[in-house]
Amino acid sequence: MATRVGMEVSVAIGEMVRLANADVIAAYPITPQTHIVEHLAKLVANGELDAEYIPVESEHSAMSACLGASAAGARAFTATAGQGLELMHEVLYIASSMQLPVVMTVVNRALSAPLSVWGDHSDAMSCRDTGWIQIFTENGQDVIDNILCAFRIAEDQSVLLPVMVHLDGFHISHVIEPILLPESSDVDSFLPVNKYPLPLDPAKPVAMGDFGPPFIYTEMKWAQEVNLKQSRETIVKVWQEFGNKFERYYHPVECYRSEDAEVLLLTLGSFSETAMTAIDKMRDEGSNVGLLKLRLWRPFPFDEIRQAVAKAGVLIVLDRALSFGGLNGPVCSEIKAALYNEAKRPKIVSFVGGLGGRDITVDDFQEIVNRGIEIAQKGSEHEFEIFGVRE
Repeated sequence: MATRVGMEVSVAIGEMVRLANADVIAAYPITPQTHIVEHLAKLVANGELDAEYIPVESEHSAMSACLGASAAGARAFTATAGQGLELMHEVLYIASSMQLPVVMTVVNRALSAPLSVWGDHSDAMSCRDTGWIQIFTENGQDVIDNILCAFRIAEDQSVLLPVMVHLDGFHISHVIEPILLPESSDVDSFLPVNKYPLPLDPAKPVAMGDFGPPFIYTEMKWAQEVNLKQSRETIVKVWQEFGNKFERYYHPVECYRSEDAEVLLLTLGSFSETAMTAIDKMRDEGSNVGLLKLRLWRPFPFDEIRQAVAKAGVLIVLDRALSFGGLNGPVCSEIKAALYNEAKRPKIVSFVGGLGGRDITVDDFQEIVNRGIEIAQKGSEHEFEIFGVRE
């Protein structure tokens, strides 16, 4: 059973971390994620969550504290956004390389300069090669469900990798939504007690991750790559088991009215819900269009993408981040690589939009699709189109 409550999504995240019985929260405030750790501080202070709450001096320290806690066998959680994610950037590699199952919500925020507190995916894309599992969400229910799944995935002893759960700053984080909060007994039955297999023991001190000479470094990195790719099997399994228990199913790539579509639009994050409305409108007007929603960013779901676009003639990819000096947005580049060797593949059109928190409306999505069809038919002088640039 679950209780439906109207709740700010950031507060619901704190409640989900409480239900997951996190042992350590290391926190530093940064907009737009501050409400998450503020609520967790209240839960700990009020005795509603039996956890160690560590208010640190920076995001770098927040992730470092999580590493220490996780290495000792604790269930560790933190949250950050934008510049905060960048400040902890070097520590992200250590978490994944040392197989420490930290869970972190990233409330996506545009990177400076100019300074912006609003959301896009530039921060998420900046850490795509840090070795973390990365999951994108569309709404508050998605977020709390995937936090629960993230702990289960990260702590699975066939995985032992950190997980980022991404949500769009303000578009999701500060919205009050109806949220189904599961009963603690259901959470406990789904999420077993964390049993980290190699916890640090003060009685038996060891050095970990301190130095890797050239004769072993390559092999270590390859083992890490193999582990990350193999985690996809566990991710899919956990999502299936979550769906069987809570009746909400998640997939690496989710399709909407796409089975017979000649033209597909691909999105990720909260804008996918607006895109769904645009697809409905265009379908009602006779256009044969559909939507793909990319949920799993790392490890990248190559097979699911190939299967999803197999019958389409045009694929329009919307990125919410620039890859400066590159040919396309970062997601579109990955899509093109996935389909490069396919004998039959759609014409791929790259758009970048929604930067710095700028909205993309239903009408805007229709314009993107129509412009994408035009480019697919006639070509374009640009490698990608920036949507919404004001002349």
